[in-house]
Amino acid sequence: MHPLLVSAAIAAAITLTAPALVLAQGTPQTVQLIKVDVIKISTGYRASKIIGSSVVNEAGDTVGKVDEIIIGPDGKAPFVVLSVGGFLGVGDRLIALPYEQMRTDGKKIMLPGATKDSLKALPEFKYAS
Repeated sequence: MHPLLVSAAIAAAITLTAPALVLAQGTPQTVQLIKVDVIKISTGYRASKIIGSSVVNEAGDTVGKVDEIIIGPDGKAPFVVLSVGGFLGVGDRLIALPYEQMRTDGKKIMLPGATKDSLKALPEFKYAS
């Protein structure tokens, strides 16, 4: 058979079966979009800028460093993973806290009432593999 005829036959077969495949999938689904205030969002804090930042308490003492921000399984509650203890990344451990416990003061990220010892006493966080 001529290659041009083979190509035409394949194209015709795809065209004729494509509508049947779409109908076989059921009714089309829609996504409900919500309009957001883009000005308000643009003044928020980007995760890429927070990750790696030092966390201080009210006295200005560094109590940890932001390792990651994780969105909870419900898709609503963010958590912050902090690296605490250790020295220059050696001997540190990870802990997780609700992001809502953090406060921002200009460019500082604060964790009111935190001390190095109180954070080291929290359960250790491990990333799921």
